[in-house]
Amino acid sequence: MTAPMPPPAPVRTVLVTGASSGIGRCVALGLKQRGWAVFATARSDADLQALGDAGLTPVPLDLATSASTLAAAKTVLEATDGRLDALFNNAAFAQPGAVEDLSRDALRAQFEVNLFGTIELTNAVLPAMRARGHGRIVMNGSVLGLVAMPYRGAYNATKFALEGITDTLRLELRGSGVHAVLIEPGPIQSNFRAAARRQFEAHIDADHSAHAGRYRDMRRQTARGRRQSRFTRPPEAVLKKVIHALEAPRPRPRYYVTFPTHLFGFLRRVLPTRVLDWILARA
Repeated sequence: MTAPMPPPAPVRTVLVTGASSGIGRCVALGLKQRGWAVFATARSDADLQALGDAGLTPVPLDLATSASTLAAAKTVLEATDGRLDALFNNAAFAQPGAVEDLSRDALRAQFEVNLFGTIELTNAVLPAMRARGHGRIVMNGSVLGLVAMPYRGAYNATKFALEGITDTLRLELRGSGVHAVLIEPGPIQSNFRAAARRQFEAHIDADHSAHAGRYRDMRRQTARGRRQSRFTRPPEAVLKKVIHALEAPRPRPRYYVTFPTHLFGFLRRVLPTRVLDWILARA
């Protein structure tokens, strides 16, 4: 008598935020190739259409608003019947500028997306993961959550905060079957810098700043076309770490990506603060 065939394993499901380009799109497509059912978020209709055309399930999401954030979580949980296996919190942007030139509105906008919306989305899907005793929350941090660099204060602040809140979440999830993991990239090929320049022009009064001279130098470098760092890696370098974070039985608490992250993570531990400041001011 032939033994009955076992039922097929359920398809693993993941929600990837900020999937319109760069790291998010690379991770979404890479996970799809590995058999994951991928829900991929973007803000614009054109980007959502492109995600659908690529075989992903597009989900509109603007982390700057609670209504959009909670609606996205509800859409995905309903579509998966509450069986969401993983969330990759990738969506973020950078607001360049000296700290003394940052308005409250500019800082608030940076935190709304990079931290508040990210945590609100995480909290919206966590109950379903807890109920199943299984799940992965993967946060896309940054080397700038380990060390600070000048003229990146708003972004530094959100990524340092994301580090702290993810470390706390990891402790609070002990024994639940849900793992909180940090990915910490350095320079990665993307449209990130172009978007950051737009934020700078929108929110920084460069001509009337104490840092006007430095801003002029930065604009000249931009006009000439800034050379890419020799340490810049393609987004596939992040994908490799995300795959391990999602599929390993025991994921690491954090994953460094690129040489600068490994270097500055080490230097932060061994160097006096003043020496590290001297290096970071020139990096």
